[in-house]
Amino acid sequence: MWHNNILETIGNTPMVKLNRITKDIPATVLAKIETTNPGNSIKDRMALKMIEDAEKDGRLKPGGTIIEGTSGNTGMGLAIAAVIKGYKCIFTSTDKQSKEKFDALRAFGAEVIVCPTNVDPEDPRSYYSVSSRLEREVPNSWKPNQYDNPSNSKANYEQTGPEIWEQTEGKVTHIVVGVGTGGTISGTAKYLKEKNPAIQVLGIDTYGSVFKKYKETGVFDKEEIYPYITEGIGEDFLPENVDFTLIDHFEKVTDKDAALMTREIARREGIFAGNSSGAALAGLLQMKDRFKEGDVVVVIFPDHGTRYLGKMYNEDWLRERGFLADDKLTARDILNKKENPEIITLDIEKSVLEAINTIKTQNISQIPVTQKGMVVGKVTESDILTALLENPGLKSQPISTIITAPFPFVDLNTSIDKISSMINKDNIAVLVEDEHGKIEIITQFDIITAMAG
Repeated sequence: MWHNNILETIGNTPMVKLNRITKDIPATVLAKIETTNPGNSIKDRMALKMIEDAEKDGRLKPGGTIIEGTSGNTGMGLAIAAVIKGYKCIFTSTDKQSKEKFDALRAFGAEVIVCPTNVDPEDPRSYYSVSSRLEREVPNSWKPNQYDNPSNSKANYEQTGPEIWEQTEGKVTHIVVGVGTGGTISGTAKYLKEKNPAIQVLGIDTYGSVFKKYKETGVFDKEEIYPYITEGIGEDFLPENVDFTLIDHFEKVTDKDAALMTREIARREGIFAGNSSGAALAGLLQMKDRFKEGDVVVVIFPDHGTRYLGKMYNEDWLRERGFLADDKLTARDILNKKENPEIITLDIEKSVLEAINTIKTQNISQIPVTQKGMVVGKVTESDILTALLENPGLKSQPISTIITAPFPFVDLNTSIDKISSMINKDNIAVLVEDEHGKIEIITQFDIITAMAG
């Protein structure tokens, strides 16, 4: 048997029992693996449903352009359907999303416009506003608006909910779902609660999002909103697809816990899942006291790990954010091992002769140059030699005449591997700002010393 096109492979995703990460939870924990959809995410379901419903009522016409604000996965589902059905796609997204997501969308012929994250939804630069403006300007275009489009929830009511019910033979007692647009949790919950009103629906939120407080107090608190790293869940507004009456509880998960659990799923369960899957499973573990022997808990894994190779699956990315502590030396470790971490600098007004004397008396080969306390450049032995060979009279001139670009800055958590890769014949050191704002320097000799002992 074969399928007539790739869209017919959407849905009927497998369910897999989790064993190692959830070993201390008395319930049976099952992961709904949505990565087997053709676009590697659960959003394929609602993307196709939104298109089909818009075709039926005439909102989307032949040869039209689909314009949507998306973090990547909905765009992928729309782009795949557009290829089969003959539509163009323009997507707006935020600069916090991974590059891999944008590359994947462009692979299907879509145009991607990247917008700033840290602006209000009403701001004309936001990805919501830009997509709305484009819909007004582009002829024969249609904006699905996944946040408020009822087809989003309906797809999960018609597909995801029934699949979970059938795969668990009606034994499901809890579902754990990350909440972004709200379509997955609300549609799935509506179906399952119609089957059994006792089923607990547990939503996963992130710090910086408004959902949890709104559910518990009815207050939309703008003070709760701030930028966060976790992708695919949380919002700074209330999408119409989030039906708070169907969600029994919201659990907030930190960016760090979500990122590290994303990696654990691959390492301990052999499932290559994305960031919101990590958030969902971390939240499930935080709620372990809610589950008892005999319960059947279903956690939805919405998308695939390949979307996050440059982020959660990249150790340097994790270290730069302070998420990963391991045995590898970091900039902090190297500085702690230095016998004399004090940095020697020269003001930009000092002369070349003073630079020569400083290098000689301090037995160093390079000096960061400052102006009003800020690092603005550097001068090295080779810089001085080259300059003097060309013009011996430069000795009395200020070092501003011979300085070159400053050494690059690294974070205290930057790994020794990354630092080593940045040091070469053209760039013989890196600078580090410590917790107190003090500037330190790391040279190749400092790295060798740290590694030696």
